[in-house]
Amino acid sequence: MKPLCTLRTDSPLGPITLAASTTGLCGLWFDDQKHGPTEAQRQLWRPDQEHPVLLSAAAHVQAFWAGQAQAWTGPLDLSAGTAFQQAVWRALLNIPAGQSQSYGELARLLDKPQAVRAVGAAVGRNPVSILVPCHRVLGAGGQLTGYAGGLWRKQALLKLEGHPLGQLAPSLFSE
Repeated sequence: MKPLCTLRTDSPLGPITLAASTTGLCGLWFDDQKHGPTEAQRQLWRPDQEHPVLLSAAAHVQAFWAGQAQAWTGPLDLSAGTAFQQAVWRALLNIPAGQSQSYGELARLLDKPQAVRAVGAAVGRNPVSILVPCHRVLGAGGQLTGYAGGLWRKQALLKLEGHPLGQLAPSLFSE
């Protein structure tokens, strides 16, 4: 495994670590997020305050907090996942801000209607939170379920994007 370049940034939802490989952005994790990198993996990383992909991703995330959600168009490296996981993660990129899909809808879009649980597992392992918008995936009937960064963060992200399920989220952003 090649060492990744990393950059830390603050957010209203807690500190974030961004990671980039030579191919593109490969990580965006909250500090206490499930399925994040291990301490052993982090020891191999090299902080880089000048990395262009990391600086672009950090600026993109800061614009997101300001309510200017735009689709990430920078280079992505999703190679840490299986082919199935990568297909799920790419499908997440097609869910517009303020909208959502269920795990079942996502499975059907991937031509895997029986793979709802596998889709859910892949969504939960998404290594590039926020920019690969796994927070826009909901349970059957629009239920707020599962988010590796915590349901409170998922709800806050949905609120920031104007999704109806975010209405009950605590006010973490300036109105």
